[in-house]
Amino acid sequence: MTPILQIKGVSKRYGGLTAVNNVSFDVAKGEIISVIGPNGAGKSTLFKLISSFVGTSSGEVLFKGERISDLAPHVVARRGVVRTFQETTIFRSMTVRENVIVAHHLRSKATLAGFFFGTAAARADVQTFGASADDILGFLGLGDIRDELASNLPQGHLRALGMAIGLATGPEVLLLDEPFAGMNHDETMRMVSNVRRLRDERGVTVLLVEHDMPAVMKISDRIVVINFGQKIAEGTPAEIQNNEQVIEAYLGSEDDAIGM
Repeated sequence: MTPILQIKGVSKRYGGLTAVNNVSFDVAKGEIISVIGPNGAGKSTLFKLISSFVGTSSGEVLFKGERISDLAPHVVARRGVVRTFQETTIFRSMTVRENVIVAHHLRSKATLAGFFFGTAAARADVQTFGASADDILGFLGLGDIRDELASNLPQGHLRALGMAIGLATGPEVLLLDEPFAGMNHDETMRMVSNVRRLRDERGVTVLLVEHDMPAVMKISDRIVVINFGQKIAEGTPAEIQNNEQVIEAYLGSEDDAIGM
């Protein structure tokens, strides 16, 4: 079976600096894969290459067997590969529900003029988007705060809202950028549960970049390790925990901090 996502020898060079160097791995439909590595390892650049926010210097990314590298990011998102950001896509002056409704417009059938003049297609979109937003918020446990301003949310709810915004676009593959950052233990465990349910109940394949190693070890089917722009290891959490190259890459950190 063809993997849903294939990263094939991708590299990104900025002048004399190579941020990502010939990285390859496949993602099967329904997997949860984490990309880890020390700060500055190239993880964020790799995510930008996969979601086409930056162009490749060489190599390519395939989604369901078709090249998506170097397409416009909104085109890649419409095809089903969606990247979330930490907080930059959240409108803090809007309510939780309004944020999720706005995110649906990538899927709108009506034109911008249609929304301005209130055409039948636009009214149908508004109704559909509202119902979908309520469903997503309920799924992620945010239904009770749907009318709260985003600016009032604690960190855990902000992260969950970012995931809700990503879900509103109807992804087949969701790329999560540090979904557990800044959370306490209870918030992290709730988010881990949400990511699993997203895969198990909604069929979304998940690729995430994360520094919280205990959470990564708990949630991942497989882990890809990047260091100095190169892939140095790939395997199950148990395999990664016992990989000498990975342990060496994290030298200077407490073993407990990397889940080892």
